[in-house]
Amino acid sequence: MSQHNVAFIGLGVMGYPMAGYLSKAGHSTQVFNRTKAKAEKWAQEYQGIACDTPKLAAQGCDIVFVCVGNDDDVRSVIYGEEGVLAGLKPGAILVDHTTTSAELAVELAVAAKENGNDFIDAPVSGGQAGAENGVLTIMCGGEQEVFQQVAPVMNVYAKQMSLLGENGQGQRCKMVNQICIGGILQGLSEALLLAQKTGLDIEQVVETLKHGAAGSWQMENRAVTMSQDKFDFGFAIDWMRKDLGFCLKEAERVGLNLPLTKQVDEQYAELQQDGFGRMDTSVLMKAVAKHQ
Repeated sequence: MSQHNVAFIGLGVMGYPMAGYLSKAGHSTQVFNRTKAKAEKWAQEYQGIACDTPKLAAQGCDIVFVCVGNDDDVRSVIYGEEGVLAGLKPGAILVDHTTTSAELAVELAVAAKENGNDFIDAPVSGGQAGAENGVLTIMCGGEQEVFQQVAPVMNVYAKQMSLLGENGQGQRCKMVNQICIGGILQGLSEALLLAQKTGLDIEQVVETLKHGAAGSWQMENRAVTMSQDKFDFGFAIDWMRKDLGFCLKEAERVGLNLPLTKQVDEQYAELQQDGFGRMDTSVLMKAVAKHQ
């Protein structure tokens, strides 16, 4: 794999290790984070440069990766005098790993093209552990030629990577992913409550079922901790509600009704009101139990 000049914007629980993999792979890596101390810490831990603005981080780079919070966060680092687009050289590629609306992906593709650049929407799945272990699933939207240029670079932190179609299709695939997670957690929550009420040993149940048709990542990684009332880790429901909002809006756009997704979203809203907004999505079990 050839080495590139790259930048990574956003060093949260996902971006920090992802940027680290780029540096360890030999890419000259510049980073920006809203909390400057985090960028400086990263630069000390890995071989790279902490920059004061997204524009400075993007300057001279072949590819700029972004992984921040939501649509507005993305816009705040892409646009403006100090934004990524202001620093990108002609022909450079912008890759957004943030989970956003499909509309934003299309918007960014147009803005990048007008700036003389290409764009790939590339939301990820696998959580903090996936980022730290370099085994993320990456769902991409954009042009085949552009995807082929960035795929070998992203491969350093990916286990699975696919181009789903034009810009926005990566984000739509991530919506499908989040709907599946919500549905699985709903079923898993109800199943665990039955297992507990009937005196089954949860660890034994998981060890038995995870190899069969009921097996899932959620069962293997969350069932035991759910039964132990442990939820202080993983993907927060504040972020999941943002994602489910995209799902429901997209479904409305195409004339679909998603009753289970609506139910899960409403239960997460209740949990937020109860102070569980920063807990892992598996805390859904508390809402399911509450309504028994």
